[in-house]
Amino acid sequence: MTVRAGREFLAIPGPTTMPDQVLQAMHRPALDIYSSEMVELTESLLRDLSNLFATKGKSYIYISNGHGAWEATLSNVLSRGDKVLVLESGRFAIGWGQAAAAMGADVEVLKGDWRRAIRPAEVEERLRRDKEHTIKAILAVQVDTASGAYNDIEAIGRAIKAAGHPALFMVDTVASLGCMPFEMDKWYVDVAMSGSQKGLMTPPGLGFVAASDRAWDAHKKADLRTPYWDWTEREGSEHYRKYAGTAPVHLLFALREAINMLHAEGLENAFERHRLLGEAVRRAVAVWGEGQVLGFNIAEPAERSNTVTTVTVKGADPAAIQRYAKEKCGVVLGTGIGDLQGQAFRIAHMGHVNAPMILGTLGVVEVALTALNIPHGKAGADAAIQWLGENVKA
Repeated sequence: MTVRAGREFLAIPGPTTMPDQVLQAMHRPALDIYSSEMVELTESLLRDLSNLFATKGKSYIYISNGHGAWEATLSNVLSRGDKVLVLESGRFAIGWGQAAAAMGADVEVLKGDWRRAIRPAEVEERLRRDKEHTIKAILAVQVDTASGAYNDIEAIGRAIKAAGHPALFMVDTVASLGCMPFEMDKWYVDVAMSGSQKGLMTPPGLGFVAASDRAWDAHKKADLRTPYWDWTEREGSEHYRKYAGTAPVHLLFALREAINMLHAEGLENAFERHRLLGEAVRRAVAVWGEGQVLGFNIAEPAERSNTVTTVTVKGADPAAIQRYAKEKCGVVLGTGIGDLQGQAFRIAHMGHVNAPMILGTLGVVEVALTALNIPHGKAGADAAIQWLGENVKA
C-alpha cells in the first residue's frame, strides 16, 4: 500500500520544481531568431541577469549547465599555468578547481571542512603569504549543495581586499541566485556564474556568467579562450553571436517568465520567503536530532544555507528514508553526495517553493522515520509549523 498518487514532488536541490507558468511559457511556436522580438528578448534577459547578479558588468547566456558555465569563466580569464586558489567548503568549488586543472591551470586547494563554511581570515592569511602575487584567481561557491554550507561572500571579498591581493574573485551562485542576497559589485566579486535549474525555476540547459571590468582586463590577455565560450566573440554585432549560433529559444521563453515571476514577487520578498522556509526545515531537523540519529551536517547555525539542508544519518540507512519517501509518498529527497555518500540525505528549499511544499516534505520525512522505526524527536513538522505561525504575520 502507498499514499502516493498524482504529481511526484521534487525536494532535490536541482533541477527544482518548475512553475506551471514557466512550463506554459515554452508551449508556443519558435520565433524568427533574426527578428526584433528575438533581439529584445535577449537584451531584456541580459539586463535582468546583470540586475540579479547586482553588477554593472556584462552578463552572458550559454547553452550549458553549471559545469559549462564553470568552463566559460575559467577560459575567459586564465592562461595556461596560471595559479588558482580553490576555497573548499564541500564538493562544488573542488569540482570547479578540477575543471581548471584539466584546462591547464595550477590549482591549490585551501583546505576546508565539509562541516563548516570558508573562514575569511584563512583566505586573507594565505593571500598575504603570496608575496609575488602568483595566485591569479580565487574560486568559491556561495552555497555548496553537497554540504549545505553557506559562505559569506561579502566577508571573503573584504578579506581579499584587506590582503591587498590582485587575484580575481570568482563565485559560483548556482544554488543561491534569486534565493539569497548576492551583491557582485559591492562584494568585490570579479566573475560570477549560475545556472537556470535551481532558484531561477527554469529547465536545465542555461548557464550564466557576469564579468567585471577587471575580469575583462584579464580576458584580453587570457590564452585559454576558445570560440564557443569567448566573451569577445559574444560581443559581435550579429545577434546570433550572443549564443554562438542558434538561440535556445524555448528555454529563453521559460527564463523570461521565471524572472517576471521574481519581479512580481519582489526580490527581497523572495529572499525572505527562502529564509523563512529554510528555517522551518532547520527547526524540524533540530527536533528530529533529539533521537541521536539525524543531525545537521553544517555545525554552525549561521553557516547553514537557506536553499538546501544536508541531514546526516548515523546508525541508520539514509537510502531507506529516501526510498520510503519516494515509493510510498511521492516525495524525492536529495541523496548524500561526495564525502557524504551513504551518510546523509538532503532537503531542498529553493526556487518555486511555498509552505505546503515544505511542510508536506517535512511531514513525509517524519512519516518515513516512524515507519522505519528510526529514532527521532517527535513533532519536527510541528516545530516548523510553530516557526512559520510565529513569523508569517496575519
